[in-house]
Amino acid sequence: MTDGFNRAILDDTRHRPWPMPERPWLMTQTWLDLLFAHWPVDPNGLRQKVPAHFELDLFEGRAWVGVVPFSMTNVAPRGVPSLPGVSAFPELNVRTYVRVADRPGVFFFSLDAGSRVAVQTARLLLHLPYYVATMSVAQTADGIQYRCQRDAAGNVARFDAVYAPTGPPYVPVAGSLEYFLTERYCLYNLDGHGSPYRLEIHHPPWQVQSASADIAVNTMAEATGITLPPVAPVLHFTKRQDMVAWAPERVRRTAEP
Repeated sequence: MTDGFNRAILDDTRHRPWPMPERPWLMTQTWLDLLFAHWPVDPNGLRQKVPAHFELDLFEGRAWVGVVPFSMTNVAPRGVPSLPGVSAFPELNVRTYVRVADRPGVFFFSLDAGSRVAVQTARLLLHLPYYVATMSVAQTADGIQYRCQRDAAGNVARFDAVYAPTGPPYVPVAGSLEYFLTERYCLYNLDGHGSPYRLEIHHPPWQVQSASADIAVNTMAEATGITLPPVAPVLHFTKRQDMVAWAPERVRRTAEP
């Protein structure tokens, strides 16, 4: 299976930390050739960059920032076929991990995409910090050659790397660092009125591989005001992940800003 969406993922929910929403899901996506590059950061410095409505989710006392490049396909509303030039494009996000009550999720500092339609739609409907970027992804003898160049006014960012898997696929064990960094079933953000919301997703358990990456340029986190530490990132690769998403819903604030 390359582009055909795997609907069988909807039948396997045993791995989820909480039940799927009872209301209908609204969108499909397939993520391909994904690299998780993560750096540990001081939670005190990161706290001021995340809305106070969301609690920072820490692993052994440390916060983590991820730079995650990948390609997307099957990006379409439920019941709508994938459209050439609209439903497939590269994306790269900069993220950290937060929670509301007992539900851990992802918070995005930025998302770059090679589709102007996707960027405009996500900004309008979800108020997510998407940017249009010039992006290219190519399979080379050394691995995935990934380039991203954002030239937004006053907000320039660049990522240039070659990455590849270096080991067999495996499912992270609950309680491990790789489980903490990958097994997330929602994202959190603020809507256009500053109210917090949760957007639920569903996917199979992540199958990750150890990875190598030659990162020539990476200013993606710096563009959001985050300084990554001068240490080698923790790297994981995933060949493919199918997912569905629901409409966002408001959540109760955990703290007053």
